[in-house]
Amino acid sequence: MKTNHRMTLAAIASLAALLTLGGCDRNDSRTAGQQLDAAIAQMKPAAERAKQEAQKAAEETRAMGASASEKIADATVSTRVKAVLSSDKQLGDSKIDVDTNNGVVTLSGAVANNQARDHALELARNVKGVNSVNDQLAVKAG
Repeated sequence: MKTNHRMTLAAIASLAALLTLGGCDRNDSRTAGQQLDAAIAQMKPAAERAKQEAQKAAEETRAMGASASEKIADATVSTRVKAVLSSDKQLGDSKIDVDTNNGVVTLSGAVANNQARDHALELARNVKGVNSVNDQLAVKAG
């Protein structure tokens, strides 16, 4: 981020120098001070655009960080749910997949009976970080 900030400042400084040199027209009746003021006035919109772009980049960086944090939190919740389900003797032969998105856990796969389904859903609901559980479990025929 510091590199982008330095590049923006360097671009603004270069623009100021170019505008100042461009104002050195010998046919211009303005004084050097007036020419410098005009160059600075022309530079202000460019500086404002650079500021807005820097703010936008900072916001995007924060958003990416938040998104990464949410993904880590979801992965942690999925791991916790999988650990609880896989260690439960009542669900021993069940094949349950766990997916988490923003704290919403989806359980899919096959379980032996409705009691096992209800038990798996209840176990998942009680895991820290789970906001809700989406039931996509199927009861095995047979």
